[in-house]
Amino acid sequence: MPNWSNIDTVLLDMDGTLLDLHFDNHFWLEVIPHQLAKQQQIPLQQAREQMAARYEAVQGQIQWYCLDYWQQQLQLPIMTLKREIQHLISIRDDAKVFLQALKNSGKELILLTNAHRDSLSLKVERTELDRYLDKLVSTHDYGVSKEHQSLWQQVQSDLGFDKKRTLFVDDSAAVLDAAKCFGINHLLAVANPDSKQPHKPLAGYENVTDYRDILPA
Repeated sequence: MPNWSNIDTVLLDMDGTLLDLHFDNHFWLEVIPHQLAKQQQIPLQQAREQMAARYEAVQGQIQWYCLDYWQQQLQLPIMTLKREIQHLISIRDDAKVFLQALKNSGKELILLTNAHRDSLSLKVERTELDRYLDKLVSTHDYGVSKEHQSLWQQVQSDLGFDKKRTLFVDDSAAVLDAAKCFGINHLLAVANPDSKQPHKPLAGYENVTDYRDILPA
């Protein structure tokens, strides 16, 4: 249970933290390999292996999250393909209650996502997530992802939050490690980012699987 009396600002990741990661996993691990196999007329397994290597090459970099980068690399209409499966975009069952409780308790709520602005817009359009949030920040505005200290330095400078009185919630160990290194005092890991996958607790962090268990009084 976070000590809510010591927290003024809550920084929240989006995909896997507030939204079900199933949409993104399905898109990048199923839709894209299938499209690539069809485009290049190669076996699906070969397309999967090619994409796995491409993903690994830019993992943790802003390119990994950049729709413009992937559209240019793959020559595929990324946003058109995303819109074709947009019915899979969904907010976590426990997220609305959590966000409303935080809002009611007077916390400053800031979305801090590595998602590209086009993807962010589509997800906000589908979920109306923005109604609970004070600010929506995409790391693409800074040209560097949350895995890097320069991002944290720039965001903290712009937003002015107190590191010691800030809670950051994410489902990525690499991102949580970066936030910890920067000095964010309160950290929370999401152990069930994808509703279709088994729980995967992140070692070294407090983990949550249902936000309703940690609501502020």
